[in-house]
Amino acid sequence: MSAKKESLGKTIGIVVAVCLVCSVVVSGAAVGLRSIQQTNASLDKKSNILTAAGLYEQGMSADNIESVYAERVEQRFVDLESGEFTEAPGSDYDMYKAAKKTDMSTKVTNSNVGFQRRPNVASVWMVRDDAGEVSRVILPVHGSGLWDLMYGFLAVDNDGQTIRELIYYDQAETPGLGGEVQNPAWQDKWDGKKLYEDGEVAIRVKKNAKPSNPHSVDALSGATLTSNGVENTIRYWTGEQGFGEFLKKQAWRS
Repeated sequence: MSAKKESLGKTIGIVVAVCLVCSVVVSGAAVGLRSIQQTNASLDKKSNILTAAGLYEQGMSADNIESVYAERVEQRFVDLESGEFTEAPGSDYDMYKAAKKTDMSTKVTNSNVGFQRRPNVASVWMVRDDAGEVSRVILPVHGSGLWDLMYGFLAVDNDGQTIRELIYYDQAETPGLGGEVQNPAWQDKWDGKKLYEDGEVAIRVKKNAKPSNPHSVDALSGATLTSNGVENTIRYWTGEQGFGEFLKKQAWRS
C-alpha cells in the first residue's frame, strides 16, 4: 500500500512540475513575442491605410511601408459632435476602447449598425500629395455583417463627397459570399461613388445597381445581409452621428 501511495505521489509531483515548467515557458514566450506581435499589428494597419490611400504597392517591404506612411499620412483626431479636429484624449488613445466607456462615448440611436455606443473622439488619417495638400481623408468604419462586426477604412476625396476606396480588413463573413467584401473586384465598384445628394446621405448597396448611378453599388451575390450591413455601416459613419459634420465642414482645409 505504501509503495502504491509513494508511486502515486511521485506521479502527481511530476505532473505538477511539468505543468509549472510549461506554464513558465508559455508565459515567457508570450511576453517575449508581445513586442513583435504589436509591431506586426501596427505594420498591418499601416498597410491597410496605405491601400485605402492608394499608396500601397504589392511586395512593399516593412521599411517602405513605414517610410511612405511617415511621409504621406498624418493621423489626427475628430470630435464627432462638432466635426472639428481635436487633441487625442491620451497618448495611447484607442477609439474602440473609448466606445466602451460611458464618459468617452455616446449612445447610438435609430441605427442598426450592430453596436450600442460610438466614441466621442475618432481617429482619421489625412493623406497628402507631393505638394503637401490633403488629397484623401481616410475614415475608420465598422458595423454588423451576417456573423459579426466588420471593420474597415473608407477613403474619401478631399471634396468630402467622392469615395475612392472601401477596404475591409477584419470580417468573419462566409467565404465566397459575404467574404467577398474583401474582393478587389467588388471594392473597385466603390471608386467614384458619391456619398451625398442634396446634403443627405444617399449611398445604397442594392441588387442590380446601375454602374451609372453615382449613389449605388451592386450588392454582393447571395449575401443580402452582409450587403445590408455594409450599407448601414457607410450610411451611419457618414451621417450626423458619425463623420457627417466633419465631412461637411471639411476641417482639413482650415
